Amino acid sequence: MAAPDYLALHAQARPNDTAVIEGERRLTLDEFNRLVNRYGNVLRTHGVRAGEKVLWVGQNGIEVVAINHAARKVGAVCVPMNYRLAPEEAQYVIDNCDAVVVLFDVEQESQLAGAAEACPTVRTWLSFRTGDLEAQAADVSDDEPERDGDDPTAGTTMIYTSGTTGKPKGTVRRTAPPSGGSSFAGLVGWSADDVYLSTGPLYHSAPVGFMLVVQALGGSVVVQRHFDPEEWLRLVEEHRVTTSFSAPTPVRRIVDLPEEVRSRYDTSSMQRLIANAAPWPFELKKKYVERINDSSLFEVYGSTELGVNTILLPEDQMRKPGSCGKPLAEVEIKLFDEDGAEVTEPMQAGELFVKSEATFATYYKDPDKYERSRRGEFLSVGDIAYFDDEGFFFICDRKSDMIISGGVNIYPAEIEAVLVAHPDVADAAVFGIPDEEWGEAVHAVVSGYDGAAPPDDESLRTFCREHLAGYKVPRSFSTMEEIPRTASGKILKRELREPFWAGRSSRVG
Repeated sequence: MAAPDYLALHAQARPNDTAVIEGERRLTLDEFNRLVNRYGNVLRTHGVRAGEKVLWVGQNGIEVVAINHAARKVGAVCVPMNYRLAPEEAQYVIDNCDAVVVLFDVEQESQLAGAAEACPTVRTWLSFRTGDLEAQAADVSDDEPERDGDDPTAGTTMIYTSGTTGKPKGTVRRTAPPSGGSSFAGLVGWSADDVYLSTGPLYHSAPVGFMLVVQALGGSVVVQRHFDPEEWLRLVEEHRVTTSFSAPTPVRRIVDLPEEVRSRYDTSSMQRLIANAAPWPFELKKKYVERINDSSLFEVYGSTELGVNTILLPEDQMRKPGSCGKPLAEVEIKLFDEDGAEVTEPMQAGELFVKSEATFATYYKDPDKYERSRRGEFLSVGDIAYFDDEGFFFICDRKSDMIISGGVNIYPAEIEAVLVAHPDVADAAVFGIPDEEWGEAVHAVVSGYDGAAPPDDESLRTFCREHLAGYKVPRSFSTMEEIPRTASGKILKRELREPFWAGRSSRVG
């Protein structure tokens, strides 16, 4: 007999406690659980069986929070899709994942133009937010939905990777969404009293994953549909928000608000802000600690494929600049050098491999890519790292982003961290461009604040020389008003590199 659903148990124990808030809408645990059950029973009326794929697309809202739980309750594999994808890209994801039901925000109708003809596995298309889903939910029971079948992936999520180096791949999970019982949850200290604010888009693995942990423990969720830095501060104060997750870009916008704006809001309730998605530069961490809260910042290293692997606690943030912390108790990490030998000494870089029950099972329809990413039971997403004499890990960069100049390995993330420490540089991206003598040369793209021009090339070189070895200082610079990034904050370096490497058969020197 299946164990009782955790959301149903919380609703039974504390029916009148707040479950989720969006704007003026506020649902109690009882109301939210009944909404989830109605959505689940709608899926059942459309024949959804355990293990089948249910895809949703839309901006943050109560509906997408409920859809994630409804799919879990009926045992469907929940597939969140990026609402920023072009129609052709959206069709690829829907077709590739073999979705049988697509639930979409009415705002996404143009994104799905032509998708019905291109995606034959989809049996049902349902809009929400004044659409079909609400109408059908009103006509079904709010009792707990049934589930059938014994598919081992039942109740899991399949999140598509960003696709910065090719078409996105679906990551097949081993287990259902987290229940909050790992050592990670214990170190962070989440509890039933937590109030989680959705700083990032909920189609991304970390914002939705950490939200589900808080809800599994009985906490509540505040949904911000469209990110706005001052509104974020207002929501923290109004709802006494205790926890959130953020990529660097939203927090940079928050901490760089004028002091007279930031000082209007009380952020003392924030106890657990998780930093990840892309590395937070040390200067950004310092600003957060000084301007928002000096005891709430945690950083983790993780990925859609590998889950959460390391954690850096608040007390170590200022004494371990650049570190992503120590491995969790249930995670084993090994580094391997370019010759395949295990790295056992501190301060020596190698490709990072992870062994954990939380890692993914395979890439959907691409098992070869999965096999290329592993060494026995250890898996990698291609990150280069080292550890210090205290066992703290430091991520240098992605293996695919590494620059090889004159036979020397150069890691762009280190240079980017220095550039954004300049008071007049808002963002930076570093990559290799062709060089006849050295194979590759270091090039940097920089942007200034609020449309202002960044410093001139020589000023930037002088600043870099004060913090970097000479061979790491960029040979050339260019400027952009805004550096392109994925929704999760990763720089789209393939897009930036392309003009420099166009017409060459190789993308390395």
